Amino acid sequence: MYNEENFLQLSGIQHFSFCRRQWALAYIEMQWQENVRTVEGKILHENAHDAGLKEKRGDLIIVRAMPIHSRELGVSGECDVVEFHKAQEGISLSGKEGLYKVVPIEYKRGKPKTDDSDILQVAAQALCLEEMLCCTIPYGYIYYGETRHRTKIEFTEEIRVKVRNTFAEMHKYYEQRYTPKVKTSKKCNACSLKDI
Repeated sequence: MYNEENFLQLSGIQHFSFCRRQWALAYIEMQWQENVRTVEGKILHENAHDAGLKEKRGDLIIVRAMPIHSRELGVSGECDVVEFHKAQEGISLSGKEGLYKVVPIEYKRGKPKTDDSDILQVAAQALCLEEMLCCTIPYGYIYYGETRHRTKIEFTEEIRVKVRNTFAEMHKYYEQRYTPKVKTSKKCNACSLKDI
């Protein structure tokens, strides 16, 4: 179990999985630079992160910018959107009748990637929500702005283990203040930190 002062930012798992050096530059060395992709992503998230906007559509409750954390993983962050679907089995919500299943939704500007960096981020959100709400979350979604489509993500045991192992490695790097050397590849051309 981690103390709050040792929590990492949950969103860092996506950066770390994409490129360990990019993550270390942004989260350890606190260096950041915007590019067209990061600005487009920020604009997409502004709508998803409107915490003042709460919706109820029949048996569906939609919460935006929901703060989350996990003492087990040592992370905190925010879910873009969490949907609570009225169901036969699930959790109770204060002031609401019935039970609800929990479905996290992560928003991304582009399209589905060939790696699992986006999947790890939404799975990490699910693990935080499970710890906080004492429930099991079998799946979530990633909404891609470029395709304007949701992709369903099953939270398999393999993905859950990878999330735990990735955060353990991130904590190790963070404690050592270690910034790895870059392993140059094609993806470096799209990185906002390329010149850094």
